Amino acid sequence: MHKTRVFSGVQPTGNLHLGNYLGAIKNFVDLQNKFECIYCIVDLHAITNRQNPKELKSNILETVATFIASGLNPEKNIIFNQASVAAHSELAWIFNCVARIGWLNRMTQFKEKAGANKENASVGLLVYPNLMAADILIYKATHVPVGEDQKQHLELTRDIAKKFNNDFNCKDYFPIVEPLISKEVSRVMSLRDGKKKMSKSENSDYSRINLKDDKDLIDQKIKKSKTDAASIPSEINGLKNRDEAANLISIYASINNIRVEQVLKEFGGKNFSTFKSKLSESIIEKICPIGKEIKKLLKDTNYLYNILEKGSKKADLIAKINLKEIYQIVGLTKFT
Repeated sequence: MHKTRVFSGVQPTGNLHLGNYLGAIKNFVDLQNKFECIYCIVDLHAITNRQNPKELKSNILETVATFIASGLNPEKNIIFNQASVAAHSELAWIFNCVARIGWLNRMTQFKEKAGANKENASVGLLVYPNLMAADILIYKATHVPVGEDQKQHLELTRDIAKKFNNDFNCKDYFPIVEPLISKEVSRVMSLRDGKKKMSKSENSDYSRINLKDDKDLIDQKIKKSKTDAASIPSEINGLKNRDEAANLISIYASINNIRVEQVLKEFGGKNFSTFKSKLSESIIEKICPIGKEIKKLLKDTNYLYNILEKGSKKADLIAKINLKEIYQIVGLTKFT
């Protein structure tokens, strides 16, 4: 029986937005009161795309600042960056030898990111799901909070764990990780196109609410967000094929911790200009204090480095114990 432990990783992209908060970080804050949690800034995953080294270091600190500003307690959780714990990479190599090429070729995110010219994609991009499995299993994590777009990678982690346990005749050594999919967590879409996920990479800054946006800019972005001419429906069926409308209503529900049905009951029959005003107020009330705190924390880099150092030592202690066991199971020997 494995100890219940939650693991999740966030790429240090910098300038995190409302989609990152509602889709992941807000849930992390809730989970810290229920489980032992390990939150990793996955900088090794980030370099599957070429990074500016200075920006990468800066983005790691900003991600830590965002975690703390959003309510994560560094004394209650382990918060660290992936590159500080070498066991992630060591276990990833072992999993490279366990996972099958066919499994990786079926990963839809590789196909999307590699595009038509996948022969020129990096090997790192192909095998990074194995590193993701190592991130989770080096701590024998039992649960991972995931969005719909990450379920396939978690299935791969489960497959790797099962095959390792079977190949090395060590039944139940690695737990078969369970997803934590919160019904309240929404997949936040672009404010300009309800079919696209909210993303930092989209050209228009008006496609997203950045966590460091001030109240005037948030208000402008919500006012200019795309909707349609119809009024707000009273039932969920009325949102069918209305992607932009559904997105704004889902954001309002998530930011206020209520169900979509409650939003439709309150605003059904009203026009979007009225609704947008209320949505803007809700986002400003929740996000602006976080943005102010992020900016404040970024001025105290020593504090942020201290969090990473302490968290990395705690994570490394757990990882080294497990890696020693894994080496014994596989038959590898360290003489140093």
